[in-house]
Amino acid sequence: MRNHCSSPMVSELYEFGKPGDWAYDAMIKTIKLRYRLLPYIYSTASDCVLNSGSMMRALVMDYAADKKASRLNDEYLFGRNILVKPVTDPLYTWKDKEKKGHTIYPDVRKAAAPVNVYLPKGNKWYDFWSNAQYEGGQDIQRLCPIDIMPVFIKAGTILPFGPEVQYSSEKPWDELEIRVYPGADGKFTLYEDEGDNYNYEKGKFSEIQFVWNEADRTLSIAPRKGSYKGMLQHRRFHIVLVDANSGAGDQPMQASKSVEYDGKAVKIQL
Repeated sequence: MRNHCSSPMVSELYEFGKPGDWAYDAMIKTIKLRYRLLPYIYSTASDCVLNSGSMMRALVMDYAADKKASRLNDEYLFGRNILVKPVTDPLYTWKDKEKKGHTIYPDVRKAAAPVNVYLPKGNKWYDFWSNAQYEGGQDIQRLCPIDIMPVFIKAGTILPFGPEVQYSSEKPWDELEIRVYPGADGKFTLYEDEGDNYNYEKGKFSEIQFVWNEADRTLSIAPRKGSYKGMLQHRRFHIVLVDANSGAGDQPMQASKSVEYDGKAVKIQL
């Protein structure tokens, strides 16, 4: 497990301290979240290849009618469902003339400075870390401790969450947490393939579509399409209807229902 960067920056985590140090712990938390989001990330990558989608989407691509959103250059959509406001300015540290780093607070872990976030019109939004809900079309001030970046989930999102791993193929996706953020209709296609070659170019992959019906409060899982060598034939989905009591953020949530899936259609009432 490591971060990704370019020379002369270092990527090994031990270069940033040890467990219990604020910089080390913040990086570990973010990297673990990235790995748990792999089912979403990999499926979004497939959307780029199969449907000319985009991994990072300027807000104008989805909110052209929102004049303010269309002009922002410091927020983006990660895939089609996750709004990210990167914190690019130092909130808790500074450099002296010799470029030595210093902290502003005695204990950075206890600091929480506000960061302004604009939520585009046309959707309700969930704070990923707290499940707090906001109407679109407004600026909010999001407190940002050192280990939290402002991340918001569009209402209607179906978000697959994978296991905690040290590398991408460490564990199979035989038990995925499927988070449903209610408030609008939504759909998501879970894409999978062999993971280490170009056989997907020959059609060796599978897709499972999830559809959320807000009016009926039902999640429909379509029959699996396609196949590939080593494909999971049987798995379990832990369905989470996200609310104030479900848990939030990067921690495992409380499942509303769990279903067995063998490639045939399933419909779940939530």
